[in-house]
Amino acid sequence: MNLFRAAATVSSLTLLSRITGLARDIIIARTFGASALTDAFWVAFRIPNLLRRLFAEGAFTQAFVPILAEVKQTSEDQDTVRQTIDRVAMALFSALSLITLIGIVGAPVVVLAIASGLSAADRAAEYEAAVWMTRLMFPYIVCMSLVSFASGVLNTWKRFAVPAFTPVLLNLSMIAASVWLSNQVSQPIYALALGVMIGGVAQLAVQWWAISKLGLRPRLSSPTEAFADSTVKRVMRQMLPATLGVSVAQVSILINTNIATWLTPGSVTWLSFADRLMEFPTALIGVALGTVLLPTLSKAHADQNHGDYSRLLGWGMRIVFVLGLPAALAMMMLADGLVSTLFQYGAFSANDVQQTELAVMAYAVGLIGLLLVKILAPGFYGKQDIKTPVKIAILVLILTQLFNLLLVPTLAHVGLALAIGLGACINALALYIGLRRRKLYQPQAGWWPFLGRLVLGLAVMASAMLFIGGDIDWTGQSLSIWQRAGWLALTLGGGLSGYLVTLWVLGMRPADFKRAPSLP
Repeated sequence: MNLFRAAATVSSLTLLSRITGLARDIIIARTFGASALTDAFWVAFRIPNLLRRLFAEGAFTQAFVPILAEVKQTSEDQDTVRQTIDRVAMALFSALSLITLIGIVGAPVVVLAIASGLSAADRAAEYEAAVWMTRLMFPYIVCMSLVSFASGVLNTWKRFAVPAFTPVLLNLSMIAASVWLSNQVSQPIYALALGVMIGGVAQLAVQWWAISKLGLRPRLSSPTEAFADSTVKRVMRQMLPATLGVSVAQVSILINTNIATWLTPGSVTWLSFADRLMEFPTALIGVALGTVLLPTLSKAHADQNHGDYSRLLGWGMRIVFVLGLPAALAMMMLADGLVSTLFQYGAFSANDVQQTELAVMAYAVGLIGLLLVKILAPGFYGKQDIKTPVKIAILVLILTQLFNLLLVPTLAHVGLALAIGLGACINALALYIGLRRRKLYQPQAGWWPFLGRLVLGLAVMASAMLFIGGDIDWTGQSLSIWQRAGWLALTLGGGLSGYLVTLWVLGMRPADFKRAPSLP
């Protein structure tokens, strides 16, 4: 399978996931608005979601995929591979089940730790709702941990489609819960928590079916044998620094959520919706590329192919710049149009639009940094070097909180978003310097002319968007939903067309980005 085609497959299915996720948030905004109880849901959802990223998708994937790829590549005995899969699955399930039990029992303390602003006497109802929903959704991390395990196996066997598709099921479940369950429960917002759990079970069922078709479904084994296995111990040793590295980023998010609960009610929701818009480019570009790069880099490392290793990283960075820079420009220039077109209906007011669009613009400052981290960090993980990204992440955490101290007093929730963006840029720069110093990445010729062409293309894009949509009052009452959508599509389409035509005239072709080592 060609690497470019694999990335395109993941990206297209991820686009479907993000479209359904956006539809989900539009329906949530229209149904529930940006209220104190909506904030309570996002707080409650963030807790298991962060733990999922911490123990499953983040640290586990970074540790498990390179080791599984090595076992698959070097082992002559298929039973050894199967045993590794069986025992890693059992160890992961056992550990996360214990954490889930602790989380359910300690939910009141967990909620206060992540959202201390809910401790105020006048926010008791919000706090109780957050605790109830946290308890209901905590088992979600067990489902998603096993989903991450299955995704790691499928990606190692170059089956990228199913893992990229399954997040759609969570979005569809939450949409159905908002539409049909919200009127059936005592507190309508609780329907969203029920939808999360149903979606988690659905994702697990589909992933388990996929690895069963490969004949790799884990068999039951003893937890004692699992934790005693030498390969499981290797994964755990790799997970320790990986967990620390991922936890640094998640601690930053927890701190920001905590700070946001002390700001104007609705701040958590404004940041959540802004983050949803930023997930489009980060997932379509960064996550898609990172997903296909990690197992491929791991194989290049196992084969001692240093030239391919460097070329893979350069290929990923070129695509990030070509796609990420226009995405960041569009987010900054059309934040008001994007937010008003997508969310300004029902309970979501014009003020909510304004506050959300400011957060989108602040996040956009760090979009290239966020995307590059998805490409550069696997450059270390593929070499089974997790400690270096951890050290960098700790430094970024400290700097992000210093940015918060400087920015939040004057910019409120916008300062929180801007601090994350600036931190991501510093993270990407530090990772790049580390790769260069270790000679894991050596730039090929032609980077400066390449960037010069992009700058000219962006200038044309900005001019086109200003010409088409510069005078539109996006939040006013004069435009209907279809008029907003039409003008937004025209403005984005005109800007993107100007960008692509300029690159074409300057000699850049799609085939230039297909020149990367192929997957086996």
